[in-house]
Amino acid sequence: MAYHKVNADQRTQGQYLDSDDLQPSASPKGRFQRLQEDPEYISHYTRQSPKSHRCSFFQILKVFCAALILFIFGIVIGYYAGKKCPSPPASPEPNNPHIYHEILKEIKAENIQQIYRDVLQSPREDDVDAAMRILLQWTSHGLEDVRLVNYSVLLDLPGSSSNTITLKNSGECFYPDGQQCSKVTRTLHSQDLLYSYAAYSAKGTLEAELVDIQYGTIEDLIRIQTTTNVTKKIALLKLGQSPLLYKLSLLEDAGFGGVLLYVDPCDLPKTTDLAEKAFMVSLNSGGDPSTPGYASIDGSYRQNRLNLTTLLVQPISAVLAKKLTSIPENRIQKDKCVPLQLSSTDKKIINLSIQSVTTYKTISNVIGYLKGSVFPDRYVIIGSHHSSLNTYGGQEWASSTAIITAFIQALMLKVKRGWRTDRTIVFCSWGGTSFGNIGSYEWAEDLKRVLQRNVVAYVSLHNPVRGNSTLHPIASPSLQQLAAESQNINCVEKMKCPGSNVSSVQTQGDSDYFINHLGVPAMQFSYEDINTSENSSFVSEALFPMHATRTEELDPSFKLHENIAKFSGYATLQIANEPVLPFNALDIALEVQNSLRVFLGEEVDASQLLAVASRLRDTAELFQSDEMRPANDPRERAPIRVRMLNDVLQSLEKSFLVQQAPPGLYRNILYRLDERTSQFSVLLEALEHCKLHQSNETIQATLSEVLNSISSAQVYFKAGLDVFETTLAGKK
Repeated sequence: MAYHKVNADQRTQGQYLDSDDLQPSASPKGRFQRLQEDPEYISHYTRQSPKSHRCSFFQILKVFCAALILFIFGIVIGYYAGKKCPSPPASPEPNNPHIYHEILKEIKAENIQQIYRDVLQSPREDDVDAAMRILLQWTSHGLEDVRLVNYSVLLDLPGSSSNTITLKNSGECFYPDGQQCSKVTRTLHSQDLLYSYAAYSAKGTLEAELVDIQYGTIEDLIRIQTTTNVTKKIALLKLGQSPLLYKLSLLEDAGFGGVLLYVDPCDLPKTTDLAEKAFMVSLNSGGDPSTPGYASIDGSYRQNRLNLTTLLVQPISAVLAKKLTSIPENRIQKDKCVPLQLSSTDKKIINLSIQSVTTYKTISNVIGYLKGSVFPDRYVIIGSHHSSLNTYGGQEWASSTAIITAFIQALMLKVKRGWRTDRTIVFCSWGGTSFGNIGSYEWAEDLKRVLQRNVVAYVSLHNPVRGNSTLHPIASPSLQQLAAESQNINCVEKMKCPGSNVSSVQTQGDSDYFINHLGVPAMQFSYEDINTSENSSFVSEALFPMHATRTEELDPSFKLHENIAKFSGYATLQIANEPVLPFNALDIALEVQNSLRVFLGEEVDASQLLAVASRLRDTAELFQSDEMRPANDPRERAPIRVRMLNDVLQSLEKSFLVQQAPPGLYRNILYRLDERTSQFSVLLEALEHCKLHQSNETIQATLSEVLNSISSAQVYFKAGLDVFETTLAGKK
């Protein structure tokens, strides 16, 4: 039987650790020995002092002989007992970078490619079947605890026929991709036309004038509203510049009745050919719309939310947008992309017909656990997603699935040899992602209290290879240094390592709930095509249908997939194994100060914000020098210090969650809107709101909320310092 050792901390958590799992480990600045087994137990008891009397020679001889016999008998018993009892197993290998590289070298491009092809060769299945195949894959590689978690959720699916756009003037009818409507029933290849729609849009028919509002910015709205009554009109809107949900909320408030949504060819990378294709978008901000804010479990109250907007929203191809704008020949310039624009004198009346069906469907998550040996109650989540109910979004879900499966395969080879991570790694394959990250939201809402206490970080594998031009790492401020370090794992002395280009910008995918509702540090690596326009941010919200060979055209050798797997795997191992979490408190404070600098020239009094941000930086600097550095010194490190320090580091970003944010904008103010902006998104939006409504009320309320967030973080750091000082002084 295995011998179990339980210390005081473990009793309070209800966790029992096998003594074989107590092992040496490595820290960012050195090595130290974890808790060792107590010395051999010696029983102490009291006995009476011997009486003072003389012993005869024979009595002394008798005692000596008895002791000698017992001594020889003990040696014999010990010898045979040692032969019969197995020797204790060798202690597991210590955690150090060498171990990480041994694991990562098992991740090979050819393995990922094979997993990718196996996934796509299977017949089209529903969400549950796809999830079950992933579960069997993970189990076959040795992952011990893998579960299928199902939720019944409200989905908005296409109707039996495609939506249509009809020009009232000419009577021409078009499908969303720009093809003319046929009176003969068409065979819809791969249901592409059916899935050219906006999930959770309003349904019905609307006939109204088409109004070109370009990207739907505040400036665009002000310009249009000064000359046009937009009530119940149909907006011609470009995707990009800011989140779609935010722009739709502005159009809804302005009184529009419908929206034709398209991607300007000038905003698409030159390597893509998507101009003739319509696309799908979801108008769902996250989770099951019928259970907003709580999990879709048996007995939950289901709200009647068939539409999430009053607008009739329809995505169309750039080809159809060109037909609607009727670009004059004199505007077409050779070797230069001219953005699409509807002439102010060209009035078009549009009849927009939208139908879709709301129904409850089962979506499935695959959740696998690799229990940690030292801190099993601390979770590092690495998440991908699997096939949804349509072909939109291309085959990136297969890339995502192949990468996380290859990492599990490599990791379990080491685990089978006795090694194990210190913290628990939770592997997740989410369902329902293209409908608004439904699977991840429902699971996280279901386990919210546990995750608030236990999750330390989220590593995302959402759309890992969407291009092949450049690596685009995204990380919360506290993880930016680790993200930069992870990119250099393949570097050698003679090779020039890439510079740090990590940013904290809003991104798509299932990390959303963890970033915005739990305040969990997150990171993501992906390859993208070089943007051809500064307006191209948020174009990835469009889910285009992609043929099955697109991914292999982008990455024929699957070397990019291998890189993503190794970058993400290295970061996951560092977070799961290092005694001190590799988070940087000072980087958060610097990010806050940088985000506030842009307000120095605005007509806003940011003096209090800047003062609090300065105090936050001072406290963070003191925290990092007084507590984090000693914890990385083996001579000064103590288990209680490490645990206390990690508890503080784990909750660094929770203070920066504001109560509410405009639709599509992050509640976590540490993330910028995109690469073009450097200030807090909520403050940027509040300033824009003031221009539109000629009121300072919104900006004052937002400034107050941001001020409270920064102040709360400063108090949190200070409280952490005080606890360390009091506790450790008491120990001394």
